[in-house]
Amino acid sequence: MSFFQEGKDCLGWAARDASGVLSPYHFKRRAIGADDISVKITHCGICYGDVVYTRNKHEDSKYPVVPGHEIAGIVQEVGSNVHRFKIGDPVGVGTYINSCRNCDECNEGLEVQCPNGMVPTINAVDVDGTITKGGYSSFIVVHERYCYKIPENYPLALAAPLLCSGITVYTPMIHHKMNQPGKSLGVIGLGGLGHMAVKFAKAFGLNVTVFSTSISKKEEALNVLGADKFVVSTDEEEMKTLSRSLDFIIDSASGDHPFDPYMSLLKTNGLFVMVCYPKEVKLDPLSLFIGMRSITGSFTGGTKLTGEMLEFCAANKIYPEIEVIPIEYAYEAFERMLKGDVKYRFVIDIQNSLK
Repeated sequence: MSFFQEGKDCLGWAARDASGVLSPYHFKRRAIGADDISVKITHCGICYGDVVYTRNKHEDSKYPVVPGHEIAGIVQEVGSNVHRFKIGDPVGVGTYINSCRNCDECNEGLEVQCPNGMVPTINAVDVDGTITKGGYSSFIVVHERYCYKIPENYPLALAAPLLCSGITVYTPMIHHKMNQPGKSLGVIGLGGLGHMAVKFAKAFGLNVTVFSTSISKKEEALNVLGADKFVVSTDEEEMKTLSRSLDFIIDSASGDHPFDPYMSLLKTNGLFVMVCYPKEVKLDPLSLFIGMRSITGSFTGGTKLTGEMLEFCAANKIYPEIEVIPIEYAYEAFERMLKGDVKYRFVIDIQNSLK
């Protein structure tokens, strides 16, 4: 028997099957609990994860799927125990909305690594037994721990992508001390994650080299995002000139790609961080032995770093590059995203298009 009461009607857009086609969908959110806040959603970023769950890429989609885990909005109701937020506050909700809150990871603000059951914002079983439904909807009810204050001067449309693409690259950069001025960073791929890695790196004072298979991205990388160097990764001669030149590499490239050519670009004790999701990772062990190089992975981040990142972005005027769209354009945006046809993140204008 659930201790959570059924709450208010909510309007969303959902996929009903693996075609991923979205259409209006009415459902009920749970009633607000003592530690919850209700957020009127104004904007929601589009992430590749939305495609994964709406199209059943992992063969575990629980239809109907309401996607969206880059959520920005305004607090419209607070529970009796909530003291961090008040009605009218601008807030964000990211990739997860619950965890055990008792383990070492949770106690350290690393809830995303909770071994006892981090609950994703979409397509997961919530504490009340219902399936979590994301930000392609009019409002969401979330425990206050998993909500983040958005600085007053930061536009909500621009804040939304930070809750996934931003924190996904910010987390390993802080964890592995990539915020040391004068160090050198390579960024593989220039999409939603990659362009944020460049922006953070320049704010940290790093020397940034962007790697892409497309020469068409050169001008944007250098003149808009501020990278110091651009390299076409299929140019073997140019790649060789960068041997042992980088302290760090962040790999955000979609799809399968080789790793050894990039590992050779790291200095001794250099670090390669994967925030991408290839089907497999093939690596010559010599790529690690020579130069004592390391490879690791990371995805999104805990509540502590997420809050810090939002403050850092506001203080340093770091904004993602976005294209704002109405919700009825979301499926077409999925198709464009899969073709790399976006600079650099789609954001749905929920408040003006979800009717």
